[in-house]
Amino acid sequence: MDRPLLLSAAGLGRRLGDRLLWSRLDLELAGGDRLGLVAPSGAGKTLLLRTLALLDPPQAGRFSLLGRAPAAWGLPRWRAMVAYLAQRPVAGGGTVETNLRAPWRFQERRRLAGWSHERITGWLAALGRDPSFLSYDAERLSGGELQQLALLRALQFDPTVLLLDEPTASLDGATTAAVEALLIAWLAAGPRACVLISHDGEQIERFATRTLELPR
Repeated sequence: MDRPLLLSAAGLGRRLGDRLLWSRLDLELAGGDRLGLVAPSGAGKTLLLRTLALLDPPQAGRFSLLGRAPAAWGLPRWRAMVAYLAQRPVAGGGTVETNLRAPWRFQERRRLAGWSHERITGWLAALGRDPSFLSYDAERLSGGELQQLALLRALQFDPTVLLLDEPTASLDGATTAAVEALLIAWLAAGPRACVLISHDGEQIERFATRTLELPR
């Protein structure tokens, strides 16, 4: 493989009660991959993303990130490097800027370069937003604005793998296109990959470089 292998998962399995969602599932992500997950509703797409991020305990299978198992990284580092964006993100009190700055206080983030106002405002411009967005009350944001806040909050830490759960579900067409362009540019800037869940088949076809169909 010419591009670096970032994340590998083998033999994954998941049950929900008595129902088997998927088993013996293998997945590899290399630098630049934009993997679209394809499956009917209820097939466990969100559970797969949460399992890859180790937010839900894996029931079967093994993982490695840059050739190292989760135990070698530790949970905080793994979750920082394999970042999950929920479909319905939440924000804390204060402004958008407060919410963007808040995660930098965690020990795991202190190894990075730190908050960059210039970088954030550049991304806002790419999304067609004025820097005044940073002063908005985060608890009064619309669903689409919350999705943009969550995306910027994740991108600023440059995770190795970005797990996107319907990241543009509440956005209009123009903003969706801007998000996709921003993600493609961000992915091209380093050895990074992403996995996308979307109910919009056209978005999967447009954005993903390849797809993975979950077994029924």
